[in-house]
Order: sequence, then structure tokens, then C-alpha cells
Amino acid sequence: MRATRWQALRLALGTASALGLARFAYGLLIPAMRDDLGWSLTEAGMTSAANGLGYLLGALVTPVAQRRLGTAATFRWGMVLTAVTLAATAAGGGLLVQLTARAAAGVAGASVFIAGGVIAARLAAGMSSDMPIVVYFAGTGLGIVVSGAAVPALGDRWQLAWAGLSAAAGLAALAGWSAARTGEDHEAPAAPRRARVRPLWRTALVYVMFAAGYITYITFLSAYLAARHAPVAQVTLTWTVLGLAVAAAPALWSRPISRRPGGTLATLLALLAGGAALALASSAPPVVLASAVVYGATFMGVPAAVTALIKVNTPPADWTATLAAFTVLFAAGQTAGPWLAGLLADHTSADATLAWTAILCAAAALIASAGRSPVRAAAGAGAGEPAGQ
Repeated sequence: MRATRWQALRLALGTASALGLARFAYGLLIPAMRDDLGWSLTEAGMTSAANGLGYLLGALVTPVAQRRLGTAATFRWGMVLTAVTLAATAAGGGLLVQLTARAAAGVAGASVFIAGGVIAARLAAGMSSDMPIVVYFAGTGLGIVVSGAAVPALGDRWQLAWAGLSAAAGLAALAGWSAARTGEDHEAPAAPRRARVRPLWRTALVYVMFAAGYITYITFLSAYLAARHAPVAQVTLTWTVLGLAVAAAPALWSRPISRRPGGTLATLLALLAGGAALALASSAPPVVLASAVVYGATFMGVPAAVTALIKVNTPPADWTATLAAFTVLFAAGQTAGPWLAGLLADHTSADATLAWTAILCAAAALIASAGRSPVRAAAGAGAGEPAGQ
């Protein structure tokens, strides 16, 4: 049990890098990049959307890579490529270069996201809880904390910030290399498997809405604070608190997700909507901090709950294909969300980005709670594994 926990903690460096550093740190850098490159909020949203398109492509190619290379190798090399793409982001200043680099980071991040999720699900299959899954996704918080502590202090030196994030991603790849061991490092190529989305259609719809909604909060949070002339100390504190809340999520959600993943999914989405609405209610620092705490403690619980639902609804052989299909849906939402929210904000105000998150997540919570997806024990799952919501 202790060895499994330690492996799960090191595996969590995957989401720390692919999401915390390569995805969400971009929100911290938007103000400096907009000022230096002359971007509008729409263009900033386009760059975020390019990352989402990369995720979409990565979700499509990851099952192929997994069949050819194995799950562990896909995870490891995805982490290496994540570090390389962050270095490329630091190297160029033109919009086209940034779009390309952010898209490449999305491809690499999707491979880490999917392969690491499969490894975490395999670890959880031998346990009576989904702790490895929740810990894996909570690793995102570490990346957010690192970004929040370092990036704001660099001011307008955004290229140096990306270079530092690349170095951190490289260290994460080294430290997490052995955590990807699955007992199949030398596995033979597997036959194509079936993605089982139809039995979880309601969860799939909710996941798309969540992806389009949650990403706008964290993408434009710094722009929202900058519009209110928040000092660097407040931005740093807000992001650090948000990241710490993400890291604390396993203590809050491991047991509920293991026992009732579907019901917990609806609860998470409702809290997420409330957290975004808090910041809209007031820009006072204590209120914004409370918003960051609620948001951070819930948003990575959603993919953890979705992964848990996949684990108990599909045979282990189909986990990669099904998780990849859901990541395609997730990427589609992430691609459209920031661009649409940025376009809306350019015609109204930065507040529209937080309202977008609150409205979409609230609607997703209603849909998730309106019915119960069918849940059955996955074929070949570990004994004692939960089979209900």
C-alpha cells in the first residue's frame, strides 16, 4: 500500500507538468504577453484555444502511441516533449510561433494526461479506493503552486518565465520516469480497443460543458485581477492558494469519488460554479481568495470522477480508448471555451470570463444530477472495487 501511494505521488508529477506548468501557467503570463505583443483578449484566447486543439490531436494519436510504444513509454516521452515545447514557447514572440508552440504543448500534455490516467486506474484497480486516480489529478496543484510562486515576480519577462517552466518540466520528467512502471514496459503491441462512450453519454456531455467552462476561469484570472490593478503580491498569493487547494483535493474527494463517482461529479460542478461566482460578487482580496480555494479544491476532481466512472463502466482493456475518447471531448471544450469567452469579454468586460465558467458549470451540474449513468463492475476489475455512484 505504501509503495502504491509513493508511486501515485510520483506519477502526479505528470499532471503537475502537463497541466500545472504547460497549461494553466499560461493564465499567469497573459498580462505580460498581451502588453509586450499587443494582443487583445480574443488573441489571448486564440492561443489558449490552440493548446486545446493540440489536446484534441494528442487525444486522437495517444491510443496509437500507446499500442506501439506501451503506456509507460507514452507517459514518459510525453513528459519529455512537454518540457521541449515549453522551451519553444520561450523562444518565439510572434503569434504564429506561439500558436504552434502552444498546440505542440497540448499534444504532449494529452499523451501524459491519458497515459498517466490509465496507469493511475490500474493502480486503483488493486485497491479498495480510487486514491491513486485522485492523487494523480491533484498533482496539477504542485505545478500551479510553482508557477504562482515564480512567474508573477518576473514581471514582464515572460520569455524567462517560460524557460524556467521548461526547466521545471524537465526535472519533473526525470523524477517521474520510474513512476510509470506498469508491469508492461515491454508489452507487445495490443489490438485496437473499443471506446465505450455511449453508456456514459450524460457524463460525456457534462465533461464537454465543464471543459469549455472551467478553463476560462484559470486562463483569464490574472487578466481579471490586472484589470482591477491587483498588486503582484495578491496575484502570487491567489495562485499559490489555488494550487495548494488543488493539492489538498485528495483528502476531500478520494472517498466520495470511490463510493459515488456520479453523485460526486454533480457536487463538484455545483461548487465549481459557486467558486467562480464568488469572484464576480466582489473583487475584494478575501473574496477572490475564497473563490480560488473553492475552485482549486474542486476543478481537478471532475476529471478524477470521470476517470473513476470510466474505470467501473468499462473493461480494463478498453480504458485507454475510452479515456482517449473522453479527452477528445474535453479538448473540444477547452478549445472553444477560451476563444468564445475572450471574444465575449472583448465586447463587454473581463468579468464575462468568470460568468462563463459559473454558468456552464452550473448547467453541467444540473445535467449530471438529473439522471444516473449506468454503472457496473468492469470486467477484470479488482475485488472490492466500488460499482455504484
